[in-house]
Amino acid sequence: MLSRFTSSAKGLSPSAMFRIGSQAGAVRNLTRTGAAQKAQKDLGDIIGIDLGTTNSCVAIMEGRTPRVIENAEGARTTPSVVAFANDGQRLVGLPAKRQAVTNPENTLYAVKRLIGRKFTDKEVQNVKKLVPYKIIKADSSEDAWVEAGGKRLSPSQVGSMVLGKMKETAEGFLGRPITKAVVTVPAYFNDSQRQATKDAGRIAGLDVQRIINEPTAAALAYGLDKAEGKLISVFDLGGGTFDVSILEISGGVFEVKATNGDTMLGGEDFDEELLKHLAAEFRKDSGIDLSKDRLAMQRLREAAEKAKRELDGLAQTEVSLPFITADQTGPKHLNVKVSRAQFEKLVDSLVQRTIQPCKNCLKDASVDKKDINEVLLVGGMTRMPKVQSVVEDFFGRKPSKGVNPDEVVAMGAAIQGGVLRGDVKDVLLLDVTPLSLGIETLGGMFTRLINRNTTIPTKKGQVFSTAADNQSQVQIKVLQGERELAADNKLLGSFDLVGIPPAPRGLPQIDVTFDIDADGIMHVSAKDKGTGKEQAIVIQSSGGLNEDEIQNMVKDAEAHKAADEERKKLIEARNEADSLVYSTEKSLTEHGAKLSDEVKDEIQNTIAEAKKALEGEDAELLQEKVKALQQAALKIGEAIYGKGGAGAGGPTGEGGEGATGAGDKENVQDAEFKEKDEGAGAGKK
Repeated sequence: MLSRFTSSAKGLSPSAMFRIGSQAGAVRNLTRTGAAQKAQKDLGDIIGIDLGTTNSCVAIMEGRTPRVIENAEGARTTPSVVAFANDGQRLVGLPAKRQAVTNPENTLYAVKRLIGRKFTDKEVQNVKKLVPYKIIKADSSEDAWVEAGGKRLSPSQVGSMVLGKMKETAEGFLGRPITKAVVTVPAYFNDSQRQATKDAGRIAGLDVQRIINEPTAAALAYGLDKAEGKLISVFDLGGGTFDVSILEISGGVFEVKATNGDTMLGGEDFDEELLKHLAAEFRKDSGIDLSKDRLAMQRLREAAEKAKRELDGLAQTEVSLPFITADQTGPKHLNVKVSRAQFEKLVDSLVQRTIQPCKNCLKDASVDKKDINEVLLVGGMTRMPKVQSVVEDFFGRKPSKGVNPDEVVAMGAAIQGGVLRGDVKDVLLLDVTPLSLGIETLGGMFTRLINRNTTIPTKKGQVFSTAADNQSQVQIKVLQGERELAADNKLLGSFDLVGIPPAPRGLPQIDVTFDIDADGIMHVSAKDKGTGKEQAIVIQSSGGLNEDEIQNMVKDAEAHKAADEERKKLIEARNEADSLVYSTEKSLTEHGAKLSDEVKDEIQNTIAEAKKALEGEDAELLQEKVKALQQAALKIGEAIYGKGGAGAGGPTGEGGEGATGAGDKENVQDAEFKEKDEGAGAGKK
């Protein structure tokens, strides 16, 4: 086991929310003449891309108005599908989707659900059962990859092919090369998933200027010309993910109050329920199980998606697939009628899964439902009447239909590109980090440095110290989650700070800093203030958080709150007792000659009782023994200063050192910590 790392503080004050100045969050658009015009030309176009699970979309700013760009087929959205034909040709978008029926094993779709995830994640294994292509473990890591056309590909590579298609679409429209983009991700994407998305952009030849959350982008497009104060909720149910965010729009400032979601809930799941129903109906009529026939299942999948869309406007539809399969009696045809009521019953549990994230989001934002001025629907699944009625019932108001749910996210990304480029003025976007971030400290505690729903970009630092004498290195474990114990949260990464000079515990000062950039990607550093040695880590793309971990972190924190508090109380009592035993033994060694044998024996007995209590699990007993030891330790101070001076000097347990050390701000003792809060610099993008 590597050396422990401790903050001697008993608790942390919440991270401050930072409103970033206009220079940090947006480039003001001054009169563009001379050098200013030249700078604009040098910066180049910044396109906005909605990289969706099912469909993707690209937009560009034309003056102050975002424009969605049609693809080569004339459509405003492009299927997020990549295929490898038998002749080795790579197809992307609609051509790839069209040939999926005859080439299912080499047609990749919904790969966004794998990005930034480990192969062993439960969600990955669930997806593996549903798709016709192979999901495999990466060669050199635990990441989930895919195999198609004889190629082993990371989800970032597949995503880069879709982004490349979006880049080509924009270049064809503008007639010039494009190298910069703003790309959107689900609000509840974790650090590794965001990094993997940024990697996809880099592979596609795009310099991703900013990663922004999909609901935030939608609000940006919706509220660009609405300067009055508004509190809006964005309900974003797309092809593969669900997000809900609460934003305040006022005077061009878009401030995210809170966000929540489910990264494994979307239109693909609705398709799957209808597909299973159609297969079951066919099995009932013909006795044939289509689930073993990949070609038939691909036809059924496409028919289910088409029927789902039709039921948005029709009370009933018919799925008709001639020659779906054959047996010894001849070819078989599938004809199944599906009513809207039947479909709504099939997917009711999926629709209901959107309610709890909405409740959590309102709670985190400290907002009541009646305070929401408008509810914005985003994502293709919000066209479903059942979804609209559930949203209306929950929020108590009709949702707004003033935007195209398939295009509004890309339009918002284009607006953010315009902000970064300087074409859109007086707009400031303040987004948040979805989960708390911190490190493991003494006793396995999770010490938060940045709380969930803190505005980003943000920077937070705190001074910690060593847990043992002559400790030469510390391990910094970076964690994400909402539980009180480190082991119950998600480990994002770790690194060692080595070369700490030998010193008593509590003396070295180690400054740990968390810096989250505007993309929501985290940089962590640790610096020994004595030697100036520093180590840092950027949380790189890895398996990432799986859905249960992400979705249940806050739920588990609530469910286990009482148990966590008891455990926290025990750990804090142990830390306090351990520190007091250490300082009392040290003082007894240094000043024992001034004490009578009777007093020495009393103190040693009290120390022994405290040590024995340290081995147990009873926090109240431990606190009792700590109080007894504090009283016994007072006698050391009385012997040193005399009874009259004990009150002035205080029972430090450190003799004269305690008195002189109290005035030294640079001396970090076990019962002290330093904290610093910094907003991001003006240059943050």
